[in-house]
Formats: sequence, structure tokens, C-alpha cells
Amino acid sequence: MTSRSARPDSCLTATLDHLVLNTPDPQGLADFYRRALGYRIENGPEGVVGHAPERRVRFVQGPANSLACAGFALPDAAALSRLRARLAAAGMASDDGADIFFEDSVQVSDPDGNHYRFGILRPSSVPDAPVAPLPAARLQHVVIASEAPEPVVRFFTEVLGFTLSDDVIDDEGGVRTSFLRCSEEHHSFAVFKAPRARFDHHCYETHDWNAIRDWADHLAEERIKLTWGPGRHGPGNNLFFFINDPDGNWLELSAELEVVAHDRPAGRWPHEERTLNSWGQGLLRS
Repeated sequence: MTSRSARPDSCLTATLDHLVLNTPDPQGLADFYRRALGYRIENGPEGVVGHAPERRVRFVQGPANSLACAGFALPDAAALSRLRARLAAAGMASDDGADIFFEDSVQVSDPDGNHYRFGILRPSSVPDAPVAPLPAARLQHVVIASEAPEPVVRFFTEVLGFTLSDDVIDDEGGVRTSFLRCSEEHHSFAVFKAPRARFDHHCYETHDWNAIRDWADHLAEERIKLTWGPGRHGPGNNLFFFINDPDGNWLELSAELEVVAHDRPAGRWPHEERTLNSWGQGLLRS
């Protein structure tokens, strides 16, 4: 693990704060997240919202296996001002204002039409406590699939200010996966090349191998099976396993994600199973 280092103002600094998931059954999906991940579910004017320590999710009516929005928290108003200046310089359309989670924010869309909101957190009126004693599970990264990932990567790096951590390269030299960061952690966002654009997965970071075990035991008690893993990713070097929610969304539990220096050069990995899982099977997207 590389020692932590401050990111310069030219790089975006943010953390993934919440997701807004489309679903045909908001209440049913929320109940799964309550059982699986300990979300405290609240029904109010903004619909169905789940809260737990360092993770929040909102469930809205829409097609299954699709992401309505990913929300990233910025450290302060100066960071939001810098981001607005970057968007203006790039001629990017944006939607400014407050929402349920942010007291001030800006929302933008990537070239595939996925929505992202960056803002300043508003104090929450909902108790930040799980419904059961569970290990840590900080909402850490979100991943999409795209038919054309290169424009998405350029949008994140050149417009938003994310930093490229690693690329996965196929035998012809084409980029199949890109991992990008907006903090000292290896990635907060990634994009896979796939036959169609879609939501791929989101991830929760826990402490260590023992916590991975405890999460797996908890899911077993709820009769929720692991669908991939445990294993160890190459890019990021993190321990992981995956489950599926009722809509077919992948959820990842991860531990010990690599911490990198802000000026660490981007790495290149071969497009093979061992890159996605050095311990065994790797689920290649295409």
C-alpha cells in the first residue's frame, strides 16, 4: 500500500456519497437492502430512502438494472466552485441547486447519458445507524458498462478532474476497462467496455478479511448467496465478493483497496481472468 498524499486542486477530490437506483418495485428492493446491508428504510416526500453509516441510497420508479444518479460529496464550497468553473470552461450543460442529500450541488451527464451529482452535504435528519450490528460498509465506488468507454473516460478526466489509475488492455491494444479515482483510493469510478451501455455494479468498502468473512456469514443467515468470490482483484489489489439484488444489480463487498499517490503513473493490465481475480475465475464483461 502506498502512503497517502494530498491531491492538488487541479484534480477533483470527492467521495461517493449515495446512489439513486431505478427499480420497478422501490419498496421491495429497499427491503432487500435492509436485510442485506442493514439500511434503515424511510418513506417520505422524496420516496423510499435507505440510510446507514457512510452509505445512502434512494429507490425510485424506473426500469430494473439502471442507475438514475450517483452522488459524490465535495469537501467544501471552494471545490464546488472549481468544478463549476471546469464545467463552464468545457461548455458543459449542468443542473444546479439543492436536493435531498446536498445543500448545493451541480448535476451533469456523461456521453452515455448517465447522471452524476456533485455537491456539499446537508446535515441529515435521519439517524445514521444500521438496523442491526454489522461491520463497516462504506459506499466506495460505482461502475458502468459502455459500448464506447473512451469518451466517458475523457469526460471524467478532462472535464470533471478524475485521475486515471489503471487501464485493462486487450491483445489488440484496445482499452477494455478504466479505473479512475477522485481521492487517494485506487478507484471511485470505473467503466467496462460491453455490448450495451448499462449499470454494472456498486461497491461497499469494509475493514479487512475478517470483516469480509463476517459479511458473508450475515448474508448466509439472510439466505442471500454469493455470486462471485471471494477473490482478489488485480487493479486495486482488493479482496472482494459479489451478490445480486432482486433487480439483477451487482453489489460488491471489498476490503483493503489500494491507496495510491496522486502522481502515480497509470498502470496497464492484460485483459484476462487473472486481472479480474488473481485467485481464480474472472467475470469478463465481453
